[in-house]
Amino acid sequence: MHIQQHVSLKKLNTFGIDAVAESLVELVSLSDAIAYFQNEHDISAQSLILGGGSNVLFLDDFQGRIVRNQLKGIIEVGADAEHVYVEAAAGENWHQFVLYCIANNWAGVENLSLIPGNVGASPIQNIGAYGVEVKDVIEEVKAIEKSNGKMRSFGAPECEFDYRSSVFKTSLKDKYFITSVVFRLNKHPEFNTSYGAIAAELATFADPRPSLRNISQAVINIRESKLPNPKVVGNAGSFFKNPVIPKVHYEMLKAQFPQMPVYPVSEENVKVPAGWLIEQCGWKGKDLGGYGVHKDHSLVLVNYGGASGRKIFQLSEDIINSVQEKFGIQLEREVNVI
Repeated sequence: MHIQQHVSLKKLNTFGIDAVAESLVELVSLSDAIAYFQNEHDISAQSLILGGGSNVLFLDDFQGRIVRNQLKGIIEVGADAEHVYVEAAAGENWHQFVLYCIANNWAGVENLSLIPGNVGASPIQNIGAYGVEVKDVIEEVKAIEKSNGKMRSFGAPECEFDYRSSVFKTSLKDKYFITSVVFRLNKHPEFNTSYGAIAAELATFADPRPSLRNISQAVINIRESKLPNPKVVGNAGSFFKNPVIPKVHYEMLKAQFPQMPVYPVSEENVKVPAGWLIEQCGWKGKDLGGYGVHKDHSLVLVNYGGASGRKIFQLSEDIINSVQEKFGIQLEREVNVI
């Protein structure tokens, strides 16, 4: 276990914000991680667990310690007639894990292809895309309690999954270091092609029949056509959550904005695409000199190079205020502001 001092975080966050951490430690094994969190001296200072760095915005230098989760490994831990149970270490790249599942003909995560970040972040955020949320396939989350180094297992109900949220973002925020996730994957796939443009994209394939590989590739094609590659343009993917509003509110807005798209959530509520709201406020493609809103996707704030985290944060504030003023809808950030 090696602790480094005064480390640049520019290459460790997909926004490419050039912040500096006071210190940084990389945990590469479960025994290292347990030993680290049993050391009270090490956790007495402010610390931040960092995985792929794809969902954070640093406002300033970090006055504390960055703990990088570098735990690796994917193993099959069980099976029954319908399912295979696969445990993936938290430091595994999420998209590479999805591709591994597809190669083994394990179904359930193909719609979540190309989502940036690591496996350990997937339950925290309850990542989702194209009609699928990761909570649908999580069996168990294993973690270390940061205050004492003790291992704990969370069954799916204990994770309190919600839209882009979990117990690890609410009552247990910053209290656990996730070590691995056990996924319950399907041996006999039921393909989900109804959401977004998946069916239309499949129709362009030489063999348009749904399969794990075809659906994954369709999702990859769609995402690459809409979202900038963070290795080329700094970004954290979707910056805002899609807001859920009461149907009564939607009916009021519908009279003024008849083209407003919505998706039913329950008998009382509907979900409105945040990107549409932002675009209606004139933000799509806005270039503020070194940073702005992506030209193809209003949900994506971008750093073209050299922008500070505070400038990008202020842009998000301005967007939130303009959507609130025009529609009476309060946007929430999906990205963690540090």
